[in-house]
Amino acid sequence: MKNDILNQKKQKSPALNGFSFNEIGDDHLFTSLETPMKANAFAMSDAEKKERISILFAEIMDVLGLDLNDDSLSGTPNRVAKMYVEEIFSGLDPKNKPKIALFDNKYQYNQMLVEKNITFYSNCEHHFVPIIGKAHIAYISSGKVIGLSKLNRIVQYYAKRPQVQERLTNQIAEELKSVLQTDDVAVIIDAKHLCVSSRGVKDDTSSTVTSFYGGKFNSTTKITELQNYINN
Repeated sequence: MKNDILNQKKQKSPALNGFSFNEIGDDHLFTSLETPMKANAFAMSDAEKKERISILFAEIMDVLGLDLNDDSLSGTPNRVAKMYVEEIFSGLDPKNKPKIALFDNKYQYNQMLVEKNITFYSNCEHHFVPIIGKAHIAYISSGKVIGLSKLNRIVQYYAKRPQVQERLTNQIAEELKSVLQTDDVAVIIDAKHLCVSSRGVKDDTSSTVTSFYGGKFNSTTKITELQNYINN
């Protein structure tokens, strides 16, 4: 099994723009809008996944030299497995996608609606360490609206998977466009990456900002209005 995994890794390590993955090192990679998933990603049940992850994580701990017979560590593999499947990577499974109901815009509110400072926790897909940030979302109704809490749930769903911030921003925006039946959506994310602050360059002061402006938001006037709402 171990040799098979190593051989597969070697076969899947071609040069990228003339550089090997070792040469690229910590430099940023972003493959596609869709989260890279295997075709049989959901062949296992959640229970089977947790059992398998627990075994593999116990092996990682053993390789690191930790004593799994210690009272404090003995339950860690199971705890990690449960956390991975049920919590921090639950957004990988489509069955956890929030169900969104549309309602008529009976208030006739035709200006932008802004939901700001949505706290989220994600994980960098390059080092599997946390991304901690806030998302700001805005849309202009096309005649339909959704419950405010659903905006938060959409953010959380796409955050709870291994991510890069650019993909997370675009995935949230595309979902909003689809659900709200309008291009008039905006997403701004401001986040700290622990792969930058806790390891590597160890810069604890920087943050990363990404944005998506669609439809009517793709204008200087609307961008300025939105940023005024966010910053006040």
